[in-house]
Amino acid sequence: MTTEITPQQLTVWRMVQRAQIQITRSLEVELLSGHDLAPAAYDVLARLSEAPERRLRMNDLAEKVLLSRSGLTRLIDRLQRDGLVEREACASDARGLFAVLTDAGGRRLAEATPTYLRAVRGQFPGVLDEEELRQCAATLAKLSVRYPF
Repeated sequence: MTTEITPQQLTVWRMVQRAQIQITRSLEVELLSGHDLAPAAYDVLARLSEAPERRLRMNDLAEKVLLSRSGLTRLIDRLQRDGLVEREACASDARGLFAVLTDAGGRRLAEATPTYLRAVRGQFPGVLDEEELRQCAATLAKLSVRYPF
C-alpha cells in the first residue's frame, strides 16, 4: 500500500475540506442564532422525523448522523434536557435504547427547516448549475461508498 499522494490530489483534498468547513460554519451560525440548534442537533431531529414512529435505535442513529456512540449520547442528553427527544427502552433488547422525537422537537425542527434549507442552498447547490450539481453528486457518490446515505 502506497502512502504517496500527488500535489493535485492533496490540493483537491484540501479544497474539499475547506468547502465542507465553510459550509458547516455558515450553517452553524444560521441555526444557532435563529433556533439555538447546532447542525448535528438539527441532523438528529431531522433523521428522527423521517424515521417510522419518529424513533431510531441509538446505534442506527449514530451511523446515520456520523457520530460516535459517545458523541451521540452526549448530544441526546442535551436534546433530552431541552425536551426535544426522549429515550425509550427497546422491548426486544434490554440493552437497546431508542431516541424518539418529541412534539416539541418536531416543532423546533419545523421552525428551523426553512433556515437550514436557505443556508444550505446559499452555500452549496445554489451556486452550482444543474450539470455541475450532477457531476458533484456522482463524484461524492464514489467517495461515499463506505458511508451510504
